[in-house]
Amino acid sequence: MKPRQSNFWRVFGIPLGIGVLSAVGLFAALLGDGLWDSLSWVGLGIPAVIGTWALFKRRG
Repeated sequence: MKPRQSNFWRVFGIPLGIGVLSAVGLFAALLGDGLWDSLSWVGLGIPAVIGTWALFKRRG
C-alpha cells in the first residue's frame, strides 16, 4: 500500500513562491540602493509579469 501523497505543494507551491518573491522584492526595496534596487525590480517584476501573463492567457 502506497502512502497517500499530500497535495499541499501542488496547490500552494506557485502562490507561495510568488508571495516569497514579492516579499523579497519589497524588503530589498526598503534596504538600500545599487544591488538592492536591482533585486527589488526582479522581485517585484516577476510576479507582475506572471500575473499579466495569466490574465491574457485566460482571456485568449
